[in-house]
Amino acid sequence: MTPDFLIIGGGIAGIAAAEALSRLGAVTLLEAEQSLAHHASSRSAALYEPSYGLPPVVALSLASGPALRAAGVLSPRGLMILARADQAAEFAAEAAAMGVEPISLAEALARVPILNPAAVGHAALAEHAWDIDTDRLIQTLAREARGRGAQIVTGAPVTAIRREPGGWHVVTPKGDHRAARIVNAAGPWADGVARMAGVRPKGFTPYRRSMARIPAPGGQDVSGWPMIFGAGESWYAKPDAGALIVSPAEEHSMEPHDAWPDDMVLAEGLARYEEMVTEPVTRLLASWAGLRTFAPDRVLVLGPDAGDPTFLWSAGQGGYGFQTSIAAAAMVAALADGKPPDLDPAMVAALRADRFA
Repeated sequence: MTPDFLIIGGGIAGIAAAEALSRLGAVTLLEAEQSLAHHASSRSAALYEPSYGLPPVVALSLASGPALRAAGVLSPRGLMILARADQAAEFAAEAAAMGVEPISLAEALARVPILNPAAVGHAALAEHAWDIDTDRLIQTLAREARGRGAQIVTGAPVTAIRREPGGWHVVTPKGDHRAARIVNAAGPWADGVARMAGVRPKGFTPYRRSMARIPAPGGQDVSGWPMIFGAGESWYAKPDAGALIVSPAEEHSMEPHDAWPDDMVLAEGLARYEEMVTEPVTRLLASWAGLRTFAPDRVLVLGPDAGDPTFLWSAGQGGYGFQTSIAAAAMVAALADGKPPDLDPAMVAALRADRFA
């Protein structure tokens, strides 16, 4: 049977789209790697902070919240913003934008005992941020999609796409596939998939972001610490299975590839983190990098293409893929079904793929 939807890309965008679209018809998902969520989706900071991003992104994050909670993939984390004394204006703007309340240094130290009193000039804290169990979410969505008959094929990089009467013909090393409609959920490779299909690219830019996993500073129990952002998102740190992940939070434009960290960039980010704490970084447990892919306006690109409504997009997730995943997939499915998405119309207009002529 020829599927109704052929999804290219098995990260969180593609897997969520498979679950949503499997309610409408037959779905096949093609993933180039041997496992799902190999690239950016496996390298996420895994935080649900719904006020993070531009208004259309926030709308998707808020709309995804109930389903994420119902799936049991959220657990309390909280977030803290730290700044030097000379970063007062930057700190105030960020605290207001993220709804984070200023706290005293003593209160900050009570939550994170390793903070450096000589360096921290401003601190703010909020509890409206949660860890996302990303593996559980991916497996849950994939299981539900398969339960409705969706086929998920891994190790199947797309090598050619041809338009045919009544649909699309997609070539992979694991065989050819045909479908009435394509969903481009290829992350950093989304524009390349579009070119292959003869569809106009959107101008996506992948940006590298590096991470280091370090031992718990000073042997502390970090499990109750919030995620910590340096002002200007110049670095961040987050508890992770008894250790700490620290990122320089860089945005360096890259060609699509299996990303790896730049040692110098990682060292500079760790130095910014070390400035604000009393425990030095003595060794790394691991390091890695991922690509966060943005459209030119830094808003997700969802739904049918302006030039061909049988070519749908679920791309440009940037750093918001997991926290927007449920509502983004629901919007793609609604537009595919010819129905209005369950979002404010102004937000829908800002997210639609056909905003690009």
